Amino acid sequence: MAGRDLRALFRTNDHTLAAAEAFTNRQQQWQTVGAALAEHLERIAEPGFDVQDLEAPRENVVNLHGVGGVGKSTFSRVLETSLISSEERPAQWGELVLPHQRLLPVRIDLARSTGIDFERIVLTIRLALAGLGRPLPAFDIPLRRYWEATHPGEPLEEYLRRGLLARFAKGLPQQTQSALAEAAGALAMPGAVGSAVGQVATTLARALRERRQTVKALAGCHRLADLLEADPDIDTLSYYPHLLAWELSQLPPKKTVVPVILLDTFEDIADPRHDFERLVQRLVWLMPNCFFVITGRNRLRWADAALEGQLDYTGPACWPGLADDQDTAVRTAAASGGRRQILVGDFSPEDCDTYLARRLTRDGQPLISQDIRSVITQCSHGLPLHLDLSVMRFLEIRRTGRTPQPEDFNHPFPALVARTLSDLSPEERHAARAISLLDAFDETLAVRAAGLPHQAPVRRLLERPFVREDVFALWPYHLHGVIRSTIRSADDQTDDRWTPGDWRQAAERAFTALGEQWTTHSLPDRALLVACLRQGLRLARDHRLELGWLSEAAWAYTADFVWEPVAPPTADEPNSGGMETAADALAELLSALARRQREHRARTTERLTAVIDTGLLPGDLTEMALYYRAKADRDLGHTAASREGMQRVAEAGGRLAPDARRGLVHLARMAGDFPIALDTARTLGEQGRQHRVLGDIWWPQGDLHRAADAYESARAQAEDHSLAGERAIAQAQRAFVAAFTDPQQADDEVTLARQLLAGLDLRATALTNEIAALLRDAGTTGVEDRAHILRTEIDVAGLPTVQTTLELALAFHHAVLDAHDELDAVLSRLGDLSRDGDYAYYTDIAAFMAGRPLPAPGSRARWLDGEQATRDRWRTLVTARRAHLNTSS
Repeated sequence: MAGRDLRALFRTNDHTLAAAEAFTNRQQQWQTVGAALAEHLERIAEPGFDVQDLEAPRENVVNLHGVGGVGKSTFSRVLETSLISSEERPAQWGELVLPHQRLLPVRIDLARSTGIDFERIVLTIRLALAGLGRPLPAFDIPLRRYWEATHPGEPLEEYLRRGLLARFAKGLPQQTQSALAEAAGALAMPGAVGSAVGQVATTLARALRERRQTVKALAGCHRLADLLEADPDIDTLSYYPHLLAWELSQLPPKKTVVPVILLDTFEDIADPRHDFERLVQRLVWLMPNCFFVITGRNRLRWADAALEGQLDYTGPACWPGLADDQDTAVRTAAASGGRRQILVGDFSPEDCDTYLARRLTRDGQPLISQDIRSVITQCSHGLPLHLDLSVMRFLEIRRTGRTPQPEDFNHPFPALVARTLSDLSPEERHAARAISLLDAFDETLAVRAAGLPHQAPVRRLLERPFVREDVFALWPYHLHGVIRSTIRSADDQTDDRWTPGDWRQAAERAFTALGEQWTTHSLPDRALLVACLRQGLRLARDHRLELGWLSEAAWAYTADFVWEPVAPPTADEPNSGGMETAADALAELLSALARRQREHRARTTERLTAVIDTGLLPGDLTEMALYYRAKADRDLGHTAASREGMQRVAEAGGRLAPDARRGLVHLARMAGDFPIALDTARTLGEQGRQHRVLGDIWWPQGDLHRAADAYESARAQAEDHSLAGERAIAQAQRAFVAAFTDPQQADDEVTLARQLLAGLDLRATALTNEIAALLRDAGTTGVEDRAHILRTEIDVAGLPTVQTTLELALAFHHAVLDAHDELDAVLSRLGDLSRDGDYAYYTDIAAFMAGRPLPAPGSRARWLDGEQATRDRWRTLVTARRAHLNTSS
């Protein structure tokens, strides 16, 4: 459905441009309102329904709420026209299945700009009913009495003629006058006296009290006399809708009509004192045979028992359909229709594109190009107001003679901030700005970030529709994306807008609060650590804060080898601006460590070198970068560079000194100097992962059972300290050595390793476990094909040291099969991989397996038990596997 978009038409001289108010997908809200309306019509048609029952719960209201600019008013207008005529209904909306009733839509905009007051609401509803062509005396006479008392000298006819009369039928003044005259005639009052509404009302009230036969037609309205005798003020007027509802219930079948009253922009009357809202709620309660569709930014709180005393009718027993989930236990059977609080959500990306394509056209084709529409859609986060403002920006750029480009629309709109902040209290605006600094938050974090002495403003803010909730998230709340980005980037032009200093102070408060949440948590919580790191790094980077608690959090993050992504955009990503602060450098360091599991180790060394060269990090974090660069160099086969880096870290004596000494052991082992490696390994202790390092030394000797025991001890030690990453590494290595000796046991060990690796990002370890699975099946078919796939994965990861392990596994496979040519090829590849001297002894082990002499000149490895004992162990493993396969076959 589309109407003329006058705002767009009056911003251009292009007469070929077609501008339409594009209306997109709201089928779900339409169907929900339609279902509620159908239930309402069935309910009021039941024989037991009594419009004068003031105690029954009310199910005659639906509330559609959502963030400002999401399209609630548009939906309200389209709903009105759709109920008037099915021809006006949007094509994508289905036809409502309703009981046969005549509907009368009455839409009232409650926005402050309309100058609406309660009198105008009541008069608007009565004017809409003027089309019935008959007086409604139970209502019209009290209305006349009220008007003359509160507006002396201003005839109702004149007031209506200046304002509301032209909008609806013109018969209301005549109908009210007719009601007055008929009442005077029924009461046998003289003509001159009968024209005085006050006397008519007084006499009518007396006649009702006396139950005179002449007023029998009105006697069924039990509370009419009380209202005629009450002082005719605004409070009394708020009870008159009860009289109007009674008159509607008395209409003959051919005249029956059900008003559907649409109250839009409800937030403008829901002030903290609830004065205006109380009158409107009373109207809704007193007209149970009318259906109300209320649209506004906030949920209706009428079912909140805490408002008792501020509103007349509160709690879930009064409004079961408006009650929150926690109130379901006290809902009545009348609530079978389900929830009546409907969130008007954002447009989907497809709806955004449809809206923009239809909004401006020329010769039936979209004026806004696809690439621009994509940028607008992405920046809008589905908010229709952002789409509308972007369309106006598109026309404004064209007006200057320039062709709009996609980059023109990555743009904040101050109007969005104004719409969002306009109905917030100063404290709520303060809190909104503070929480815009956070990706997600809970109530405590929001209060701390805002620096407020009490929680009430934050609690009120959490009820706003632009604060979204995910009950399953670590921090359940987050701001609507486009609202958050706009608050942070656009000048809101309010009197209490923040200075740069205010933003920095709020960032410091939020940063401190995040650190306290992590440091004061009673138990280790990986999810909390990662979440605090992500938000803390962004705050420290964007506002140039000191690292503070981030340093300790970074050490905790690296301690467990899990490597979840933690960093905001860094130096190698678009729009990052390079490393300028310590937070930038730390973010890049952690990003490089996490992504090394998914990118080539050469890229890892480049990134870590860039971090080290900035000189921005404190000494301990610089050592972290040095250590992991040395590890990457080792994986790449850059032994000299790795040894230099490990030596620097070990000599510094910092936290990673034991790890660096372990790294030096690995380098000695890579060179085949096993006695030196063993002596150093025995000095590592628990912090240096001594058991795992010993396992790494024992298995090349062919002493696989001893290595398996060492890895089991390493795994148990890691379990005792809740080190998931270390536990998985130790288990994968245990699976690897078990695969040489016992295929059946190896199957269990590989399965356990896969379970321990689940959820961890340890690429090299996962590949080692897959090599173990391949070793388990050595001597069977399909091993070469699986090895080819693994070789490709290892090459992509840039892990040549893992490649040597794979080739050694293939050597075992071919030795078992006594496949001489294939074994020659493996020996050749191992020779190429170990040309620099690292892991050269793998070629020796492959020769030991096959019972061949060492190729000249040999690796010159220093075996712990001598060459012959080592050779015998490896050859025994091959013959044992052959015997196992022969027995199995």
